[in-house]
Amino acid sequence: MARHTARTLGAALLVGSVAFIAGCSDAGPIPETTGDAGVQVDVNATWLDDGRMIGLWTSGSSSCAPIVSDTVVNDDGVLEVTLDEDGDPTPCTADMAPQITLLGVPEGVDTAADLEIVVQGQGFFGTEELSGVEGLAGPGSETDYAPSAGWGDTYNDFIILTWGSSTCVPMLEESAITGPLEVTVTFADAPADQMCTMDMAPRGTSAFAGGMKSGDAEVVLFGDSFDGIRVPILGSN
Repeated sequence: MARHTARTLGAALLVGSVAFIAGCSDAGPIPETTGDAGVQVDVNATWLDDGRMIGLWTSGSSSCAPIVSDTVVNDDGVLEVTLDEDGDPTPCTADMAPQITLLGVPEGVDTAADLEIVVQGQGFFGTEELSGVEGLAGPGSETDYAPSAGWGDTYNDFIILTWGSSTCVPMLEESAITGPLEVTVTFADAPADQMCTMDMAPRGTSAFAGGMKSGDAEVVLFGDSFDGIRVPILGSN
């Protein structure tokens, strides 16, 4: 599959940093319809980092992710996101997988209210309505660089946001329900000889908690640099 074709089938985005694919759950959604804007793809979203960021699920090649070229909140309060290719000449793998990308929430967005998101790229588009969550710090506040997590609209999928080197993204090893409202995620230990850049970047990982009951759930993180830290999962499943 050519790089352009893979990106047309799915999208991921990140504002102010690099897009990271750090873990996959089930196979990605299939494009539904076509029109003047191109192929329609499924887009899913969740609040992260106490409402300072949005995590997006899209679908496409697991080795390629486009970048954000523009974001704007229009007069109707819709968050419009435009995606572009990153210019990397490396060929994309010919697979279809969930792509996870992180988006900084623009100033003025009310995280307690529902937010309509429109994602547009070269030959594709998608829409999502992200339910508001009360009590979040929201855009403009300073991050504490702590892990966070949020549910998506699809059945028991959630995104984990961690911070660290942009070139050493945690890899999901296992996700298991370990209590009525608890899911334990284990990351694979990094190789001893792995070289990492000395930056501090957001990294997004997709995980799945099949059969988790509805309620105020937590994810417990192990592996990589984590040793049992508990993180509330924002939103509802």
